[in-house]
Amino acid sequence: MFESNMSGNRSSKVVGRRAFLVVSGVALVGLALKHYGSFAPMQASAAPSGPPKEINIVEFTNAGVRKGIVSVPKIQKTEAEWKAQLSSAAFEVTRHADTERPFTGELLNVHDKGVFRCVCCDTALYSSETKLESGTGWPSFWAPIAKENVGESTDGSFGMDRTTVSCRRCDAHLGHVFDDGPKPMGLRYCMNSVSLKFAAA
Repeated sequence: MFESNMSGNRSSKVVGRRAFLVVSGVALVGLALKHYGSFAPMQASAAPSGPPKEINIVEFTNAGVRKGIVSVPKIQKTEAEWKAQLSSAAFEVTRHADTERPFTGELLNVHDKGVFRCVCCDTALYSSETKLESGTGWPSFWAPIAKENVGESTDGSFGMDRTTVSCRRCDAHLGHVFDDGPKPMGLRYCMNSVSLKFAAA
């Protein structure tokens, strides 16, 4: 009886020492990782981010006259910077791909001669000459003012297969393009008013 207690005490001491050594080793490894891990981000954040990417867009006067192709830096801002620049509705649509309610946009019934520009960066996007009455409740156009000024990508949200349209210079979400427009193009660029601003000729 006494011997079994002694052997039990010895084994618990051995287990206790092993557990202590394992825990100590893990703690040392953790401290080392923490030390080196805190070093890496400092080095990464200190590295220069480099100049913004250059892209080619076409410049236009407010009368829709083509001025030529220019190389410009792509505009990149923080969420806070965009939020300070834009209305809350424009911010949600352009930066988070929201959609304004139909028949509520200020530019829906604008038919004056001029150019519809990006609300975020002033890039010319659509001419009043290509505006059409789609009856959908959003400003619609049968073509962009220049293909170089807009980008298109696949949008699979809400279980639909659509093509989203964005400003090429600042990646602002503008709306979607559909293939039910008038001839000869057969396209309908359905845009959010708050993504655009109108510059009269």
